[in-house]
Order: sequence, then C-alpha cells, then structure tokens
Amino acid sequence: MSATRILLAGLLLGSASMAQAVTVKWASWTAQPDSTTVVGNVAGVGLTYSGSVNFSQLNNVGTDYWVDNGYTQGIVNRPTGVDLISLNAAGQKTVTFASPVKDVYLAFTSWNGNTVQFSAPFTVVSQGAGFWGNGTFNVNGTNDGFFGNGEVHGVLKFAGTYTSLSFTDSSENWHGFTVGIAAVPEPQSWALMIAGFGLVGAAMRRRQTSVAA
Repeated sequence: MSATRILLAGLLLGSASMAQAVTVKWASWTAQPDSTTVVGNVAGVGLTYSGSVNFSQLNNVGTDYWVDNGYTQGIVNRPTGVDLISLNAAGQKTVTFASPVKDVYLAFTSWNGNTVQFSAPFTVVSQGAGFWGNGTFNVNGTNDGFFGNGEVHGVLKFAGTYTSLSFTDSSENWHGFTVGIAAVPEPQSWALMIAGFGLVGAAMRRRQTSVAA
C-alpha cells in the first residue's frame, strides 16, 4: 500500500472514531435555593431544575452513584463527579437551559419500578448494572417513555436542540438523575483533520502529475 493510501486510511479511521465517540459534558449542580429548585450549569450554560426534590448532591460532594457499568455500555462517558438530583415524589419535573443546547443526555440511577414519560423522544445509549444492582426497562412505542423493572440504570439521548426538557415519573423510595450535553469537538482536532486531508490531496496531485509526465 502506498504512503498516500496509508495516510488516507488513517485519517478516515480517525474521522470515523471522532464521529462515533461522544464526550458528554455533565452538569455541575451548585445550589438548592428551595425544596423545588436546583441550579447549576453545563459547559457554561446555566441550568435550573424545577420539581419536587428528595435530596441533591452539589459541588461534587456525596456518594458516587455513577458506577461505570450502567453508563459506559454505549458510546458515551459516565457522569463526572457525584452531582445528582434525587427524586421520590411523583409528578412533573423540568430542566431548563439558559440558552439553547444541542443533544441532551440524561443519566439515571436506581429508577426501580418507575413509569416515566418525557416531553421528547429518546434513544437508549447505555444501560446495565449500577450502584444498586441491575434491572430492565421497556421503552414505549413512541420512544418517549419507559417502565422500569428492578434497579434500572443508564443513559438516554434526546437528539435535537432544546431550551427545556420535562418528564413525569412515579413515586418510590428514591431515584436519581443528572443531565449533560455533547461536547463540541476541539478546534485543534478539526484543524489536524483538515490539514491531513490537505496533505492527502497534495500527495495525490503530485502522483497524478508524475504519472502524466
């Protein structure tokens, strides 16, 4: 295989890897002003949660319920830190973003026997055993809700642009969640890829000129 083809193959493989792997920037929850509000930010975008709260883990203080297996079975990274919002009372909950964000991810832990309905359709990107064991869940026919059986842990992706995301859930002892958004690719990574394709193009032009001569 020629050097040009090797370089091209390497760049294509690298670009495919970049397209497949998603680095999620997870929320940093920073304060709970009252019993129905938690605030924070994600990748510099302000966040406000509205709804009943059992307890909240803020500023990376508390127990790490985001054990790897349930959150890394797909193409995403597990939630960083220990921040989460714990729920136990049924009803509507809403996360509002201070400015529009693209592709929202929701990580959840210990949603045991819970029936959940979201305001938008989702895809399941990771599921598996978590801090409290394992379970399964059945997604409804419109892909905007599920019923959990046992200790359900995982990550959902809500594709599109959002200023808020809402859901209703059932009551139970407690279940937790946090949200994140897809990170923008590093500028240097794109620059490297573009430069690489430029080198391939130049090499191919030189090869064509040499053959023509």
